[in-house]
Amino acid sequence: MAEKGNATVTLMAGGDIGPVYEPTEQFAELISPVLQQADLRFAQCERTYSERGSDPQFTDGYGGLSGYHSRLHPRMAAVWKAAGIDIVSMAGNHTMDWGPEAALDTVELFRGMGKYVIGAGRDAEEARKPAIIERKGVKIAFLAYCSVLRSGQAAGKGKVGMAPMRAHTYYAPVEYAPGSPPKIITVPYEEDVQALQEDVRKAKQQADVVIMSIHWGLPGIPKTILAHQPPVAHAAIDAGADLILGHHAHSIKAIEVYKGKVCFYSICNFMTTGAPRPMTTPAHSFEWKLFGYAQIDEECLPPNGMYNFPSHSRKTMVVKAVISKKGIERVSFLPTFINHRAQPYVVAPDDPKFQEILEFTEWVSDQHPHKFRVEGNEVVVDTSV
Repeated sequence: MAEKGNATVTLMAGGDIGPVYEPTEQFAELISPVLQQADLRFAQCERTYSERGSDPQFTDGYGGLSGYHSRLHPRMAAVWKAAGIDIVSMAGNHTMDWGPEAALDTVELFRGMGKYVIGAGRDAEEARKPAIIERKGVKIAFLAYCSVLRSGQAAGKGKVGMAPMRAHTYYAPVEYAPGSPPKIITVPYEEDVQALQEDVRKAKQQADVVIMSIHWGLPGIPKTILAHQPPVAHAAIDAGADLILGHHAHSIKAIEVYKGKVCFYSICNFMTTGAPRPMTTPAHSFEWKLFGYAQIDEECLPPNGMYNFPSHSRKTMVVKAVISKKGIERVSFLPTFINHRAQPYVVAPDDPKFQEILEFTEWVSDQHPHKFRVEGNEVVVDTSV
């Protein structure tokens, strides 16, 4: 047995969880044996679990009413127990869909299940409060932020909401030809950056390692990293964050090494199905087959499939970090694939999908400092670059 001072803690992390079909436990069947090998498990909550709240008055932008599926019956949170997730980020774009009642019900539900909730709460203090977890004498602080939130959804003094990391969006013409697309510029809110950095510094005073989760990025379109994302990631690391776990984009995006720390800009989906769309008309049938600008694989469509995301969203990963009192000793990811039943499973190295996922991750990361090497069924991120 390792001496306490030399002990290491293994964290495994996945992206969005929020299947809308029952029994929800089925979505953890193939991945839970792998997750059980870790000391701690993290994921992002894509739903609320409540019977309270007010109906959302907006759609998801693709013609489907995903807001109506962002609140599920509390029994459907069973997937979280089946997967054994310990740390839940509720800093997500659907957390406030049904108002403060549903959001707080979900926070309390998870706490009642013995889970740590980060990124949302009764007020700004609670939403920004880190979960500090000690395992084997190693203290790890977890923080969570959301960049995808509507006006009024940020937590405030005496106000339910999420810890925000917002950005301004500007559109600049770059061509005089009619119909030419503008250049899109995103700039982080300076006050949010400063608050985030202060949170990280305070957490670092209480823990050996700080891990930051952030719900952000352009969804449905591979590779693209928005202009505000690297400055925010770098600011977090400059303040003391040791690892950044991004999600929301429904696609693997760049892995970047900055000052010896790793930022996963998006680790893609985990155990989610997307919101079902009606198929009562040809138009609705067409909606089922498209997500953003990408085609959904036929086998993922009803009646046999239940994964309402494009083919590139089936390539995903489980992030693995080995942590000691000295810091993060090793960062890697396990190439993972999501089958037509929306069940993720870790891909064996001799499976052609392993190389496909690795090559895809290399492609999306090619504009950012990184170096990968394969060790068994893991892809290690070299932090010396």
